[in-house]
Amino acid sequence: MAAGMYLEHYLDSIENLPFELQRNFNLMRDLDQRTEDLKGQIDSLAKEYTANARTLSSEQKLSILRQIQQSYSKCKEFGDDKVQLAMQTYEMVDKHIRRLDTDLARFEADLKEKQIESTDYDSTSSKGKKGDSRQKEKKTAKTRSKVKSSDEDGSPKSAQKKVKLLQPGEFNSPTSNFGNVHPSDVLDMPVDPNEPTYCLCHQVSYGEMIGCDNTDCSIEWFHFACVGLTTKPRGKWYCPRCSQDRKRK
Repeated sequence: MAAGMYLEHYLDSIENLPFELQRNFNLMRDLDQRTEDLKGQIDSLAKEYTANARTLSSEQKLSILRQIQQSYSKCKEFGDDKVQLAMQTYEMVDKHIRRLDTDLARFEADLKEKQIESTDYDSTSSKGKKGDSRQKEKKTAKTRSKVKSSDEDGSPKSAQKKVKLLQPGEFNSPTSNFGNVHPSDVLDMPVDPNEPTYCLCHQVSYGEMIGCDNTDCSIEWFHFACVGLTTKPRGKWYCPRCSQDRKRK
């Protein structure tokens, strides 16, 4: 697939991304405002409780405390909702980054394949030209020898010339040694040194990945291909290293 096609498909996939991000940010801003309003109500109730603690009855005190407790519960709910929105936003962006990494890997593979095909074609063409030139030289040698034979008059000089003309190797062209042609390497993509690496291959995240269910796993995330998976397995899944450690125990 051409580079323009990869770029066009990727731009189509992120067309709605700015609007989705803006919607999530607006929702988080709204949750922040609600939390601030509740914090103001809590401060007012706390001041009222401390100022009139001696004069308030037990029922009034319990009522104020319940209101403060409810306000705190609402603040916690708003905070949880905000965390969920932040995680959703992160996953949304990370999904497009993983797709970009996958497209870049496919594009690099296509470039290497085309480079190899081009090198093979050039090598085949050079061999064909070399064979054609040798055939032409052989035909030329035969034609010259026939001409000399027809002009022969039987004299010793002519016989000597004929022998000299028919010496082997006289009309063979020197052999040309062609070096082995290697396909040029495709330029490596720049890697962000701050981007974390995962899996047994110690590469950045791309494509489908699976997490090890061992909470103490030092790697945590693995590429499907590196651990021999094509689909997500049912139940708990442990990486090869953690599986060996569990068998030893």
